[in-house]
Amino acid sequence: MDNRYKNLADNLTKFSTNLQRDDNVLLDICEAPEEMAIALIESVRECGAVPVLRMKTNRISRAMSLLCDKHVFETQADLALHEMKSMHAYIAIRGGNNIFEHSDVPQDKQKLVAGCMKKVLDWRVQKTKWVILRWPSESFAQQAKMSTEKFENFYFDVCTMDYSRMQAGMDALKNAMQSTDRVHILGNGTDLTFSIKGIPAIGCGGKNNIPDGEVFTAPVKDSVNGTISYNTPTVYQGMAFENIVLKFNDGKIVDAQAGNKTKQLNAILDSDEGARYVGEFALGFNPHILEPMCDILFDEKIAGSFHFTPGQAYEDADNGNRSQIHWDLVNIQRPEYGGGEIYFDDKLIRKDGLFVFDGPDKLNPDFLLKF
Repeated sequence: MDNRYKNLADNLTKFSTNLQRDDNVLLDICEAPEEMAIALIESVRECGAVPVLRMKTNRISRAMSLLCDKHVFETQADLALHEMKSMHAYIAIRGGNNIFEHSDVPQDKQKLVAGCMKKVLDWRVQKTKWVILRWPSESFAQQAKMSTEKFENFYFDVCTMDYSRMQAGMDALKNAMQSTDRVHILGNGTDLTFSIKGIPAIGCGGKNNIPDGEVFTAPVKDSVNGTISYNTPTVYQGMAFENIVLKFNDGKIVDAQAGNKTKQLNAILDSDEGARYVGEFALGFNPHILEPMCDILFDEKIAGSFHFTPGQAYEDADNGNRSQIHWDLVNIQRPEYGGGEIYFDDKLIRKDGLFVFDGPDKLNPDFLLKF
């Protein structure tokens, strides 16, 4: 067994979820090696916790989505919720040999599945210690435009880094966000204003997602005005999108464009009332992640990026928006991506992807990678 599997498993059980004796932990594994599942089971048992294993594939998930109906999905969701309510922790490893495996599942079916499973997701997020990560594969390396070996090394560098180094900078950025009313973002095709007054900011340094590296909050629901142009490609519900442009008026997306995918984009945004409002605003700063790879767990942490998310707000940074959608759309502001500026109450906070004041500047790559 690759020693890196053991190191990663220990990160997940002993740091990210901080398992305690007799904790029940659901290991939800999709298209990852059996050796990684074994490493996780061993690490869980070292903590004195109780592993419950679920292994699946994306092809099986696609077949279930295509062939089953509302009664089946509701039955599955009821059983999954019963299981989740008995868990103290949840660790998910989500691999995939084809990110477009669900691309031919009709949108109404995907909407139905998401709606039925939302209660399970809500319980897991709100009531358990949880962490989610992807698994490297040849197709994943291809998305990242890397050789398989280079990507595998990159993956383990990112996922086993010392996330505790982010803490001081995250605390400073969190305090700055929580004392801010008005945010103004400028960049190519972007001129956006909104308020974050009174909404908590949450630092993410390896506890819930691996890889990690962001501080998030949410805009006051009806405060968003202006236009944002996203410069990072994204895959959602099995479909690829590029060059998404959203126009806001009093918090609501009133115009949405994505070239020849504009119709599909608007279908997603029409999933429910909350899908046209924003549930999250976050700044990303993982120093190892520099380029998009059409995988949101990586892309939303890109150094010098921010994401502005249509859909559901998180309970711990809640603006009241509710939706079955939560779509982390990313804009990179480093110079090679066109640059940009972020202001908190008219004070420049970040320019061209780098924090420019004491405290949060400890999140810049030159500090995080110093040792």
